Amino acid sequence: MTTELLIVLALLAAAIAMFIVNRPRMDAVGLLMIVLLPLTGVLTINEALAGFADSSIVLIAALFVIGEALVRTGTAQQIGDWLNAKAGDSESRLLVLLMLAGAGLGAVMSSTAVVAIFIPIVLRICANTGAAPSRLMMPLSIAALISGMLTLVATAPNLVVSAELVRQGHQGFSFFSVTPFGVPVLVVGILYMLVARRLLPDARPQGSAARRAPSLRDWVAQYGLAGRAFRVRVTPGSPAIGKRLGDLALREAGVNLLAIERAKRFTTDVLRPDANTAIEAGDILLLDVRLDGAQADELRAHYGVEILPLEAGAYFLVHSQDIGMVEALIPPDSDLVGSTVLQARVRAVSGLTVIGLRRGRKVVGAELLETSLRAGDTLLLTGFWSDIRRLQTDGHELVVLDLPAEHAEILPAAGRAPQAVAVLVLTVGLMVSGIIPNVHAALIGCLLMGLLGCIDLNSAYRSISWKSLVLIVGMLPFSIALQRTGGVDLAADAVVELAGAAAPRVLLAVIFGITAVLGLFISNTATAVLMAPVALAIAKEIGASPYPFAMTVALAASTAFMTPVSSPVNTLVVGPGNYGFADFLKVGVPLSLAVMAISVLLVPIILPL
Repeated sequence: MTTELLIVLALLAAAIAMFIVNRPRMDAVGLLMIVLLPLTGVLTINEALAGFADSSIVLIAALFVIGEALVRTGTAQQIGDWLNAKAGDSESRLLVLLMLAGAGLGAVMSSTAVVAIFIPIVLRICANTGAAPSRLMMPLSIAALISGMLTLVATAPNLVVSAELVRQGHQGFSFFSVTPFGVPVLVVGILYMLVARRLLPDARPQGSAARRAPSLRDWVAQYGLAGRAFRVRVTPGSPAIGKRLGDLALREAGVNLLAIERAKRFTTDVLRPDANTAIEAGDILLLDVRLDGAQADELRAHYGVEILPLEAGAYFLVHSQDIGMVEALIPPDSDLVGSTVLQARVRAVSGLTVIGLRRGRKVVGAELLETSLRAGDTLLLTGFWSDIRRLQTDGHELVVLDLPAEHAEILPAAGRAPQAVAVLVLTVGLMVSGIIPNVHAALIGCLLMGLLGCIDLNSAYRSISWKSLVLIVGMLPFSIALQRTGGVDLAADAVVELAGAAAPRVLLAVIFGITAVLGLFISNTATAVLMAPVALAIAKEIGASPYPFAMTVALAASTAFMTPVSSPVNTLVVGPGNYGFADFLKVGVPLSLAVMAISVLLVPIILPL
């Protein structure tokens, strides 16, 4: 083992350790490796940066844009309505249709995006039918992960493995190369979940609330907002008159200013406050604040306001045509994780104010502003409906979880779903036909989505998960570095020696197991980057075809069912499904073993050794 290999292995071990503790962020680790690997002398800086020019990276970015267009045009909403209509009152039928729809949509877009789309759909269906979300959320996440086994473009690891084949002089996988393996896995997964769902908690909503969407009044009661709403008028002698809101520092004083009523000659406008809004005499401020009697007197004296009467417990419901609420989930890769509510500055980014926080079933009370946010937390936000609509379409730090029943009277209907579906069909058709490269087809799809008004440029750029792309680019140089220093051959020799004279199927099982276990601790994309060259080296050493070994890595990388942190897909459903770590183990481990058995059985038959 050379000194250069030891240094590369040390960097790889450091990267894995940082992935496990999630410090710093994964994309920061990728950038760090791009900087450090050229310093070893194994790679040049141009080779370390070559991933940015990789067609697979451009293809992944384009697929994010196409997926976002499907969200913005309401395509997912229509799928949810179709599921609701077809499933009726049968939970089994709903589970089957949900997994088919989730896997089908995930075959052409990010699995994480699919789950983010379907969580509110499932919750709405459960509210309408009385089904338990806990019995459907994990099947949803499993279907989204299995979708990675249905088409080449369904998940980044498939593209990484295919690119490694091309880099080593072989022909890459075609669009449907993984489909013969993914379809049986999906069938087994659906049949398995029809039985295994009984292992999941059965927390059903009770009573009439089980059959309707939450109302604003429901959330006022659930989050304890009654008594926190104050409507105050700025008196003529107020010291706040003429001052800008940024100078008043209301937020730092624990006061949320939600809106301003300003009287005009014939009407009253409800204004969105911002830091540059100047206070005028007679303005009526809608405040969210916790006050006792003494603090109310202090508010009157300090700001020169008079407190106006408000219906008990109403929390500004009279303004529901202008101001709404939304529940939103914090995903694992959100920048909000680790910040307190006050530090997160959600208002500055989204225009919405955090007025409630739920962690599992527990609602955070008076210490709301000082509470550090975690992945899976549910925030209750309030603000203008236009800002809530923007959060639905452009929010990537937060996933919209639920909207109140009142939103149906406020939010406009989706517009361009038929155009989006037509573009999607065309794009997939071009990919399947092979007339042009996949990345070319995806770029054509992006342009058509823009031309037809399904997405605008700003939303397109925001839809791309730059963190994921930088992570992939940062890990790709390890493949070259390990091959040049002999690390790949060393790992291949170790696996072959471990298996001894065993049949090739045993080697495939070992590769699958190592890939799946490694994927418990680091990103499945990073796992594919590391394991693809090792698998190809093993195939070369035993004189076998590289394709079954490469396919085994791709399938194993999508087998991330075993823990809630194996994939962002699993993390997203923990809160809505009210799951614990043990729930994933008892459902995910048997399914992972079943997928391994299917892969080891089918791969050598469809892709001869």
